[in-house]
Parts: sequence; C-alpha cells; structure tokens
Amino acid sequence: MAEVLIPSLFTKRSGERAVPRFPEIRPGELCITWIGHASFLIQTHDRNILVDPNWAKWLKVIKRLKQPGIELHHLPDIDMVLVTHAHFDHLDRRTLRRIASDQPIVVPVGVGTLVHDLGFNIVHELDYWQTAPLEALKISLTPCHHWGARFLADLHRGFGGFVIEANGRSIFHCGDSAYFPGFKEIGERHEIEIALLPIGAYDPPSGREVHMNPEEAVQAFLELRAKKLVPMHYGTFRLGYEPLDEPLTRLLARAREAGIHDDVLVMTEGQPVVL
Repeated sequence: MAEVLIPSLFTKRSGERAVPRFPEIRPGELCITWIGHASFLIQTHDRNILVDPNWAKWLKVIKRLKQPGIELHHLPDIDMVLVTHAHFDHLDRRTLRRIASDQPIVVPVGVGTLVHDLGFNIVHELDYWQTAPLEALKISLTPCHHWGARFLADLHRGFGGFVIEANGRSIFHCGDSAYFPGFKEIGERHEIEIALLPIGAYDPPSGREVHMNPEEAVQAFLELRAKKLVPMHYGTFRLGYEPLDEPLTRLLARAREAGIHDDVLVMTEGQPVVL
C-alpha cells in the first residue's frame, strides 16, 4: 500500500474545471460528459442522469489526483441518479447529499440503506436483470465480477452495472468488474450501443482480481457487441501499482491490434460529447 499511497500524497492534482458548455440535445441524441473516474453525466433531450457521482478530494487516505471535470454547482438539474455499488470511489455520500433534490435513485439490492437518508424521493433497489421503468427511461441492472462490501462486515450489499435505454438508444455503464464470461450474456440480452468500460486498477495492492485490464476491456467490448467503447476508471485515483497513464496507452494499442481503434472514444473530463 505504501508504494501506491505515499507517492500520491506528494503529487499535485492535475486537471482544470472550466464552465461547461452543454450543447442543445435533440430527440434521439445522447450527450455524455465524463466527470472523472467512473462518474458520468448522461443526457437525453429531456432527462439528466448522473452515474456514480463522486466529487470527493479524498477516499479516506487515497488522494484524488485529477480534478473533476465540472464544478458540482455547474451541473444541470438532475432527474435521476444511478450508483453501481457501495465502494467509496463510486458511492460518495457527501456528493450524493449535495445532488439530492427529491429525485429517484437506483442502486443494487442491499445498497439502499446507504442512501435513504440523503434526500432522494424514492430508492429503487434492483437485482440482476431487473428493470426499473422510469418515465421515458428503462434502467436495468446487469451482473459483474466484483464485490460490494463498503466495510468488512456488510457482505450483503449488491453490485453490478447499468444498461440505460432511452428513445431507442442504449448506454452500458459497467461499474467495476474483472473480466468474466457474463459480458456475452449481457450483449445477448441487451442491444448495447455505447459501453463505458473500466480499464484501470488492474494491479491492486490487495492482489484481488476484481478489475479488468485494458486488453480484457477490449475483449468485453467485443463480446458485448457494442458500437462505441468509452474508457473510464483510470487517471483519477491511484488504486493500483500501474502508472496513471498506462491503462489508456495499453487500451489504444490493443484496440489497434483488434481493428476497433475507430470505435474507441477517449473522453476529456468536463467536455460533453453528443452522439
């Protein structure tokens, strides 16, 4: 742990937070803004969804090394929040409390107790393959190979990814996951257009195989049969031994080898992209 944590303490945070220029979104379009790490703002022409929002500067003793791409107060009104699991880098209670304004939140089974008191009007707890139809949106929880305990004794908490479907378009946010055969089934059950896939923290101090490496992310993308790969979960918090810039370099190299380089969308924190 010392090899990961101590150098980070003396690393200056990078990144800039400019006032975002959110584009006009027409019916049938999707707008994606990467906040950093696994946090995304996903917009349709009439809905604003936040996934795994985290504006924390510290995860207990782990320092945030890159600023969020947007100041929290520059966000548009948020209609719904999704949280993939209870780990501190994905479920930040302080951030959620600031975002909550009587809108719904969707979490895996067993995670609701962590968010009930934060100011959301309803908490939907989903098990694998369950769906919450929310007005013009359909939110489905998918399996992954990870773990969900926030503390040592709460092994009952669920974890997963989300498929977000709206107006004939779909986005898959993987959450955290090691590579596992289930990506093929997710692709068979859901027609996924855009896959937000984690590529970092594959060499953790714990030695547990709970995160994909970049080459495995490409394999997952191919098995999902998605059309666009958006890498995430790298460059913000140093959670593994690998250098912060290594995951993206390895991803792009493997994508070229696999002939999908043009299908990879590398996002810059805070810059909206309309698809």
